[in-house]
Amino acid sequence: MPCIIIRTNQSLTKDKQLECCRSISAKTAGILAKPESYVMSLLEAQVSMTMSGTTEPAAYIELKSINLPEDKTSELSSELCQQISKLLEINPNRIYIEFSNAQRHLWGWDGRTF
Repeated sequence: MPCIIIRTNQSLTKDKQLECCRSISAKTAGILAKPESYVMSLLEAQVSMTMSGTTEPAAYIELKSINLPEDKTSELSSELCQQISKLLEINPNRIYIEFSNAQRHLWGWDGRTF
């Protein structure tokens, strides 16, 4: 159910991209207390991106999940930002995170909805 999408203007090797996907998948499962078998993580590197008018390293992250704990988005933001900053060597003030609480009937998997 949880899906985390990371877009960055950083140039990363395929191995580094997979390392990041695995790491952030485990982190997301832990933070949300959901089985990692339901987590999908995507990383798009070398995306054309500016922030504050510069092309310094930056990232845009989307976290979508059913029953996203809206009262914990501050904690989620802190932990995800710290993780992404460390993995991708991006200053935390150059990372935006968008949270989205998906409705069960609007989230499909395995030919059905949740």
